[in-house]
Amino acid sequence: MTPRWWWRRLRGQVGSAALNPDAADLVVVATSFDDAEACSAVLARATAWQPDAPAVLRHHLRVPAEQVERVCAIAAQDGYAPAEQSEAAGSDDLAPVILQRVQVLDALHCSQERSRMAGLAQRHDGTADGWDALQPGHTTEQQ
Repeated sequence: MTPRWWWRRLRGQVGSAALNPDAADLVVVATSFDDAEACSAVLARATAWQPDAPAVLRHHLRVPAEQVERVCAIAAQDGYAPAEQSEAAGSDDLAPVILQRVQVLDALHCSQERSRMAGLAQRHDGTADGWDALQPGHTTEQQ
């Protein structure tokens, strides 16, 4: 193992290029919309989550419509892209934004990213509602 591999692993980027965030077979394997719940607790109860496989980490934010482009641009600096969504605008005049990126997910990095996204939303007069993680669904057949 090279030092570069370890650095990429620490940043949650090992194997991230192999997963297409738009793949049809992705299923939600972990989710939290409770600010008080630790990412470690969410991942501990996630029975379908594969810790060593890449996942699509999605953060669900709501920001004023005039801030959406700026929030997406700032998040893009860290590899996030807006996800396609079919939600309508929220009743509190905030537009829903889902930011996603592919990474190997662990409790530490999930917590760090959750905090960063909450700060990003707050700095733009919005809020972070929660996060979820998707991985490819797998069959239970044994060969």
